[in-house]
Amino acid sequence: MLWIAPSEKDAGSASLEKRLWDAADQFRANSGLKAQEYSGPILGLIFLRFAEVRFAAQRAKLEKAGASSRRGSRVDQPDAYHADNILYLVPESRFEFLLTLPEAADIGAKVNAAMRDVEKHNPKLAGVLPKTYNLFTSTLLKELLKKISEIPATLDFDAFGRIYEYFLGEFAMSEGQGGGEFYTPASIVQLLTQVIEPYHGQILDPACGSGGMFVQSARFVAEHHKNPADELSIYGVEKTDETGRLARLNLAVHGLEGEIKHGGNINSYYDDPHSATGKFDFVLANPPFNVNAVDKERLKDMVGHDSKGNARRFPFGLPRTDNANYLWIQLFYSALNAKGRAGFVMANSASDARSSEQELRQKLIEAKAVDVMVAVGPNMFYTVTLPCTLWFLDRGKASSLPRPRGGEGRGEGANRADTVLFIDARHIYRQVDRAHRDWTPAQIGFIANLVRLYRGEKPDLTVGGEETEAKLKEVFGKKPAYADILGLCKAATLAEIEAQGWSLNPGRYVGVAPGEEVSDEDFKSQLQSLNEELETLNAQARKLEQTIAANVAGILEL
Repeated sequence: MLWIAPSEKDAGSASLEKRLWDAADQFRANSGLKAQEYSGPILGLIFLRFAEVRFAAQRAKLEKAGASSRRGSRVDQPDAYHADNILYLVPESRFEFLLTLPEAADIGAKVNAAMRDVEKHNPKLAGVLPKTYNLFTSTLLKELLKKISEIPATLDFDAFGRIYEYFLGEFAMSEGQGGGEFYTPASIVQLLTQVIEPYHGQILDPACGSGGMFVQSARFVAEHHKNPADELSIYGVEKTDETGRLARLNLAVHGLEGEIKHGGNINSYYDDPHSATGKFDFVLANPPFNVNAVDKERLKDMVGHDSKGNARRFPFGLPRTDNANYLWIQLFYSALNAKGRAGFVMANSASDARSSEQELRQKLIEAKAVDVMVAVGPNMFYTVTLPCTLWFLDRGKASSLPRPRGGEGRGEGANRADTVLFIDARHIYRQVDRAHRDWTPAQIGFIANLVRLYRGEKPDLTVGGEETEAKLKEVFGKKPAYADILGLCKAATLAEIEAQGWSLNPGRYVGVAPGEEVSDEDFKSQLQSLNEELETLNAQARKLEQTIAANVAGILEL
């Protein structure tokens, strides 16, 4: 199905976050600093502005309460702030203090000291805030402080959070390949959350980067009129210490807290700091693709099941190939509880991989945990142009009936224990610029509601609204009900998947709609499949030839 939304590149040109970014990027261009040296400190200043806005509001509230209290004022007691999840700031660590410093002062040293003071009085941020402002000239810092002070004090949580995320995304784009290690584009993450629906429970990201999966999950909860801090328990693992600090800062900007383990020698292949197996309601992740050189000898005690039959971290076994894709997939699967759902990004090659990876994929499919597979087109990521696949697992789908949403009924349910939904979304996108694509809210809502229809649930138009509703009616009828649509979606049975060599490549099932051309990617996939089949037949022919030759030789010796 082809749905290319018009670009809105110019519509947001006057937005606050874009104006702030353009100014900050111009300052960087004139500073001689690299993007990696610049990103953390800028995000730290945005965070400090946000922290002061919340601090000032709480201080005013405490002053008012103190005027009428016999106990006296509590405006200078850190606990009075921490009780409402607000950071306490001493005068020298406040944004306004730094903003009014003269250029002649060593502003870099003052900002470093301010960050240390914030950590000292707010232990949950210990070791998180950047302290490399000595790399900046006082003139540059003064300009940055002035520009960031333009963020209105009236902005709410979400608006501050969006500014922070906008800067994260822009830094990711400017850092190229390195940026992809800490940032997943927001439209991808939003679709992941819309499909797994993390209303309430414990959520894990074992490759959490800067924490975007958690932020989007919280936004999903807020959009459904609940408090994310009450509904979600957040757990993350991040190998890179600096990126782990970004994640903790990102959570704080959004008024969230979580257990983020990062840095040191921590590695999700070998380490399980959250004792994740069978524990989580939700798993969201964008792991590194096609990693090699994982020491499988260190994993041998984490394979299969224990003496009581409980699954370990790699319940289906280890791949013989030097590729970690199926290590990640099993980590996501094994972390889920009996009703848990997972959504993650994966290399296309994992959907069709042969040999031991095919054996592992077969076991996963036969466990009836694979729920939905979505093919995503190229240029959706800042770091690679290649297409990818979104995988969705649901360990509760074997019971077929959907879980209630926020206590509400969700339709009659659908028996999907023995089917997998395949969606081809490669031709659904908005062209942001020459090199990048994303999805509009209406497109995200359409794909997510396609899944809900398949599950026998009622559409949820929180994302996409009327435009999503119109598209659903156009494709699935005036009273939308799930149906296989050539070129868009197919609910394939396990028997059909077995006949395709246990492939989870949507292109093999969905087909091409009338009037649409076979894409280069489809042709490449089909050619690769035929070539692999030819190689298998050739290998069988050689083996048969050897058997015949041996038999003939045996007969001739008689």
